[in-house]
Amino acid sequence: MEPEYVGIDLHRRRSVIVRMSPDGERLSTEKIDNNPMALAAAIAPAGPNPKVVVEATYGWYWAADVLAECGAELHLAHPLGMKGISSNRRVKNDVKDAVLLADLLRLGSLPEAWIAPPGLRELRELVRYRTKLVQIRSGLKAQVHAVMAKEGVLPGGTDMFGPGGQAQLDEMQLGDCYRLRIDSLRDLIDAFDEEVDALEDLIRDVLKDHAGYRAVQAIDGVGPIFAAIFVAEIGDVTRFDGPQKLCSWAGLTPATASPTPPCTGGRSPSRGPGWCGGRPSRPSPTAGAGPSCGPTSTGSPSGGHRQSSDRRRPQAPHARLLRPARRRDPLPGRGELTSSAQPVARSSIGMSSPSEPSKCLSPTSCGRIASCRPTGAAEE
Repeated sequence: MEPEYVGIDLHRRRSVIVRMSPDGERLSTEKIDNNPMALAAAIAPAGPNPKVVVEATYGWYWAADVLAECGAELHLAHPLGMKGISSNRRVKNDVKDAVLLADLLRLGSLPEAWIAPPGLRELRELVRYRTKLVQIRSGLKAQVHAVMAKEGVLPGGTDMFGPGGQAQLDEMQLGDCYRLRIDSLRDLIDAFDEEVDALEDLIRDVLKDHAGYRAVQAIDGVGPIFAAIFVAEIGDVTRFDGPQKLCSWAGLTPATASPTPPCTGGRSPSRGPGWCGGRPSRPSPTAGAGPSCGPTSTGSPSGGHRQSSDRRRPQAPHARLLRPARRRDPLPGRGELTSSAQPVARSSIGMSSPSEPSKCLSPTSCGRIASCRPTGAAEE
């Protein structure tokens, strides 16, 4: 007999449990108050070894331990993967969420997360709690600097909480309210120092016989604190297929968020010169200035579109767009001035005087005035 599939939509106080057959038939739906006895009783009708899926949401540790004791084959759904699947649903409630989890597990499409064993979860709790205490302590130290800034007192050294800094804090002349706050903050910092030191001693005692904890400290810059974080967060390193997967999981392999493949210096193996990421680029106004993603002298194929990144930046000037206007007389009324207007020198607007021969300002032959006509052209 094939095992049943169970989807659990876990919440803080209550949860919804849906049992499903291997064919997708919903067998039962039950709502329970969260406690180990109620969860074990709801899983019992599913058989000896049901396949159970729970999303890795707030407080899933206790549910995973109870299900493991009941003999269930536990699967942990990844919250980010589930968000991408369920974000476009029109109807979303607890029952449908549990049904979706069971269906995804039954069809083999569940985005799964790694289930850390209980011992590793306890180590993570110690390491993460130490990190939280250090963050709070840093905020307290920042408040001390803020009070000093309000009173116009500059720190005498780089570390205000070392021997030299403590002496300066003792001798500072502050107002009564500021002195009260500084003394209170210093007491809290001392209390946090004791808690952090106690946690670090406990973590070192837990990991003293851990081979990976000792091995990773051989890396330059990795001490006991970083080594404990690596061991706690990575866990079983063999769950990664290789170093590339480990670095990707740790966020150390940045990727380019682009709809097109990376540029190959103006030449794509599949498109030839003048194409960047499979799309034609605009001509570069500074040809010969160096390698670019634009086309070569052959230009880009007609009818192509520019890269999508061009839409987010100002358009580069084109050489032909820089030519001056072709109007003979840019003044209003073709040179007729009103009584309130002042005469404007033609030289100031780039035009020649009547006594001088007309000169074309266009970089190309426009054919409108004599200086631009080809030799031997007939007069208009």
